[in-house]
Amino acid sequence: MMTMTPYFRIFFLVLALFGSLLARPALAASSEPIEADHIVAVVGDGVITRYELRTRLASALKQLEKQGTPLPAQDVLERQMLERLIMERVQLAYARESGLRVDDQQLDQAMGRIAANNKLTPQEFRTAIEKDGMVFAKFREEIRAEMITVRLREREVDSRLVISDSEIDNYLANQAATGGGEEFQLTHILLRAPESATPEQLQKLRARGEQALNRARAGENFAQLAAAFSDAPDALQGGEIGWRSLDRLPTLYAEAASHLKTGEVSDLLRSSAGYHLIKLVDRRGGSAPASVRQTKARHILIRTNEVVSATEARHKLENVRDRIRHGVDFAEQARLYSQDGSAGKGGDLGWLSPGDTVPEFERAMDALKAGEVSEVVQSPFGMHLIQIIERRDRDVSEERQRSLARQAIRERKLDEAYQDWLRQLRDRVYVENRLDVQ
Repeated sequence: MMTMTPYFRIFFLVLALFGSLLARPALAASSEPIEADHIVAVVGDGVITRYELRTRLASALKQLEKQGTPLPAQDVLERQMLERLIMERVQLAYARESGLRVDDQQLDQAMGRIAANNKLTPQEFRTAIEKDGMVFAKFREEIRAEMITVRLREREVDSRLVISDSEIDNYLANQAATGGGEEFQLTHILLRAPESATPEQLQKLRARGEQALNRARAGENFAQLAAAFSDAPDALQGGEIGWRSLDRLPTLYAEAASHLKTGEVSDLLRSSAGYHLIKLVDRRGGSAPASVRQTKARHILIRTNEVVSATEARHKLENVRDRIRHGVDFAEQARLYSQDGSAGKGGDLGWLSPGDTVPEFERAMDALKAGEVSEVVQSPFGMHLIQIIERRDRDVSEERQRSLARQAIRERKLDEAYQDWLRQLRDRVYVENRLDVQ
């Protein structure tokens, strides 16, 4: 029940979006002349205006400044942000055509989650949005759009990946031969090629990639170059991929990274998606554990929604915790109050391995001793009380080894499949970029 599914990752995405929206400056009345809005791009039968571009760019700039990322030139950032907006519109148009919708009830539930994650009631949440100068109805629609794009990826890419038994066998054999376990911290730049690129287009794209490579090897900040050159969704975050083992990287990246020294930048790499550069920031580890630490735990969950606020759920669980501390049986309270499938089993979640639960739950669980009951813990599912029953070190079974192998292969293939899908989708939609002709 507590597995971190792609559906629930949406709440971390919208939480980040919420933070950037609250950072937007409120619109103030002014007597100065107002520049007329105009169209900067046509996407299918819709348009993107200069005002939309500048609004999104202002939010992105605040986030980059908070991260301490050196900023490229304004015109470069505008082109990067416009490409991001174009890709969003392309996906939303395809979702509409294919009948993918997020109804008001689903949206209301998501809004309730965002409010709870910010420790606000729904009304406090709305007040905070409006106080910051944002139209609440517009904010709702941005959240709806974010949910649609995540579900679209799940439907069109995630669910269609096929991983064969022979791939798992080869993966496990390779792990046994190399020892596995080493992790690489990477950043990257993607120069996306059109679906049916001409030789002239590829030559121009390659020249641009070589320019980025030369500047990176000359010592320029790679994060700034990613923001300036990359067509990947993470461009404005400096192209950060984070820590991954080689088996969780796209094959092209894994092969290049294994030959890099810390701080080095790869040669220009070619794939069906376009041209790539990767930089090895750091590496760590080098041996895979023969066993995993498992925890047998139980919990009591109270979900938060429009009816039950985060504050109310927390207060209710604090009362339950007091009763347990005074001798009331945890399992009995779980059967009475818990709002998930484990309630009938007294909240028993069975044996949990690392990664089986969402990060907030796992961090709180790992900090407890056997028999100890946690304080109230908040996760995307709601509010929890957690009790540890016992722990054990267990050899990784063949079944779990194969499950982990399937997950690693899936993650490696997913990045490549998603980029290919985005490229094909963009090429099927009429796009006219008017930014450079203003």
